[in-house]
Amino acid sequence: MSLTLSEIEELRLAKNLLEHPGLAAKISDMVGSPIEKGFARLPEKWALAVNAAASRSITAALDVALRTLDRSGPRPPANRWHKLAAGASGAVGGAFGLAALAVELPVSTTIMLRSIADIARSEGEDLAVLEARLQCIQVFALGGRSKKDDGTETGYFATRAAMAKAVSEAASHLARRGVSDTSAPAIVRLITRIASRFSIVVSEKAAAQAVPLVGALGGAAINTVFINHFQDMGRGHFIIRRLERLHGPDAVRRVYETV
Repeated sequence: MSLTLSEIEELRLAKNLLEHPGLAAKISDMVGSPIEKGFARLPEKWALAVNAAASRSITAALDVALRTLDRSGPRPPANRWHKLAAGASGAVGGAFGLAALAVELPVSTTIMLRSIADIARSEGEDLAVLEARLQCIQVFALGGRSKKDDGTETGYFATRAAMAKAVSEAASHLARRGVSDTSAPAIVRLITRIASRFSIVVSEKAAAQAVPLVGALGGAAINTVFINHFQDMGRGHFIIRRLERLHGPDAVRRVYETV
């Protein structure tokens, strides 16, 4: 059965969310100046600290996804509440500057994960299913494009394809060994693949917070843009997955490429 007109419009919305300019552009629009000025203020070895913070945050989010996500039935997502919580976390980070990133990022990432899970449920995902919970984590890989990506590895479906093997291997391992075994190579590979893309977006957030006098208010505003970005990624991703359950992946992708 082909997609209805209303479903095509939903797919158009999903594509607009997923292929929209990234976090750097959104923050630049908010603060009214290019984010490159913030990058120039980051310490030389900051990339290592960002990568480490991103990896720890994805590890913490995976633990939450596997152990504590609410698996109740569909309900409207509490996007506004999660934005307020993320803004409060950003206010703390802004008040203490870049040094607080290692503490603040795992907190804000966990808040974002719970928001993404809310969105997934609202689009019909069953979070009692392990693969659905891993899809919530995968959303963090959709928000940034690595400098190592070539022309075949950019865009929503290309990123999903690049992540598919790591997600499948992690799901198979966890199904066999249980959620307590999260240090196995399959799980580490998944965390590494997601963190490598998530760190791109974290670098943009850090650069924005590196601007002098950002302070608590600016930190809250930046974190609100940060969570809004991943709420958009989550909404687009789970709209597409819902349509794929109805019509099959091939049919949805064909329409996606034409809208």
